[in-house]
Amino acid sequence: MAWQLRPSVELAHAALILTSSMLAACIPERDYEPRVIGGDPDRGRTALARYECGVCHVIPGIPDAVGRVGPALADYSHRSYVAGKFPNDPETLVRWIIDAPSMAPLTAMPAIAVTEQEAKDMAAYLYESRWP
Repeated sequence: MAWQLRPSVELAHAALILTSSMLAACIPERDYEPRVIGGDPDRGRTALARYECGVCHVIPGIPDAVGRVGPALADYSHRSYVAGKFPNDPETLVRWIIDAPSMAPLTAMPAIAVTEQEAKDMAAYLYESRWP
């Protein structure tokens, strides 16, 4: 009987985290800060709380937004990518917020029943907010 070695799920997960961390260190910080035209960060904060985005994400400034399913969303304006694969620009982030599965079918991020204006507001909050 031949034995076949298989990495454990935990080992594979640890390797993915390590690889992601190493890749993130190689990505330069953005040299400009994106702005969402027509987006209102105050309305965005309200919308992020109303749609309970904090169930999956840590979002500073949003009460009870301590989820660990998705990535933490602090300092979003300094990121180079949305979901690790799309350019982090306002139009892409708004599309992602509205219907992430249409862009990445295997994502855990659901399509959210938000209007384009609400998505702009959410993106404006993520881009314009500063946290310690």
